[in-house]
Amino acid sequence: MAKQDYYATLGVSRDASAEDLKKAYRKLAMQFHPDRNPGDKKAEARFKEISEAYEILKDDQKRAAYDRFGHAAFENGGGPGAGAGGFDFSASGGLGDIFDQMFGEFTGGRRGGRGPRAGNDLRQAVEIDLAEAFHGTKVNLRVPTRVVCDACAGSGSEDKTRSAETCPTCGGAGKVRAQQGFFVIERTCLTCHGSGRVVRNPCRACQGSGTVPRERTLQVTIPAGVEDGTRIRLTGEGEAGANGAPAGDLYVHVGIRPHPLFQRDGANIFCRVPLRMTQAALGGEIEVPVIDGSRAKVKIPPGTQNGDQFRLRGKGFSVLRSAARGDMYIQVAVEIPQHLTRRQRELLEDFEAETKAHGKESPEAEGFFAKVKEFFEGNR
Repeated sequence: MAKQDYYATLGVSRDASAEDLKKAYRKLAMQFHPDRNPGDKKAEARFKEISEAYEILKDDQKRAAYDRFGHAAFENGGGPGAGAGGFDFSASGGLGDIFDQMFGEFTGGRRGGRGPRAGNDLRQAVEIDLAEAFHGTKVNLRVPTRVVCDACAGSGSEDKTRSAETCPTCGGAGKVRAQQGFFVIERTCLTCHGSGRVVRNPCRACQGSGTVPRERTLQVTIPAGVEDGTRIRLTGEGEAGANGAPAGDLYVHVGIRPHPLFQRDGANIFCRVPLRMTQAALGGEIEVPVIDGSRAKVKIPPGTQNGDQFRLRGKGFSVLRSAARGDMYIQVAVEIPQHLTRRQRELLEDFEAETKAHGKESPEAEGFFAKVKEFFEGNR
């Protein structure tokens, strides 16, 4: 016997508000409640119909499903495409479509939807030196991947004129839904393994996938200014998709080898330059290398201290996708001679005696020992 329309059961219109539904249900429930009608089977059946109708219509999602599909939205088994235990494998015309429409943004994209899925993305790592990162370079990569099968032109079928067909089990969705009441569980379709397509007469070269394994050689352009860890995306250079689907992408991860002279910090370059003690004391001019392959002269003022830095504007790294350049910093490391000749020792002893005679030490030393003196005097 066909069920009565839920709205008619409650005696309300199809555009009734939630409050109207509640009022109608309470009125009818009071009238037909079994406690008020003991032994009345008709009243008991009527009460169950009222409760069932209200249970569906008070829930916004269930009401939306009922408004579109009627009672079929909540029936287990017995309908077209229904399997044992109420498992629904149909591609459309059921509660699953409501979920697709309501929550499509969560299940869509490359992983969802109908038809063959795009090929897998690939990852490759390359290592270049700092000078190549500065100038930019081209790198040849050997990429193990999957390419379109020549034998079937990517169709996956032995007959090139006949491509893969929509999977009859999932209707091309690549997944099936197991429905139990209002709850739906999705599983990958076992017939097409999630692709949504099946090949009736598979190609012998690719076993119906439309792709075969092969190693490709690609030339990758590394832009000037690239940093260590940069990821470069090459659209469509990943694995070919099955049965004519789009190819995936190739992601190239760039690593930069340490340089013997330069250290990089963003767009700036640092270079540690050793100076003889006499150079630091007397001053002078030195020549230093620049990352672009040129040379630069740096003036060292007399009395330069260990760790002092000198800035060369615009001599650093190129800023990625920009004409700007960072700076280069020369960091001085003053070296003390380890092996002195007799004459050198005599000269340094004379220098030390002259310094003490005039009572002149270096400014930092004077300040330090003055603080030491104050410290000991304060602890007496």
